[in-house]
Amino acid sequence: MQTLESGYRGVSLLLDLNWDRILYPAAILLALMLGAFLGSL
Repeated sequence: MQTLESGYRGVSLLLDLNWDRILYPAAILLALMLGAFLGSL
């Protein structure tokens, strides 16, 4: 249980530090997909 808790804490810390590095590419990818969808209509 302690290992699971410490692993969760580590992942949580990584997400806290790097959330913008995940969010920006995801937003760009979503915008590209939306643009492709609208362009195909």
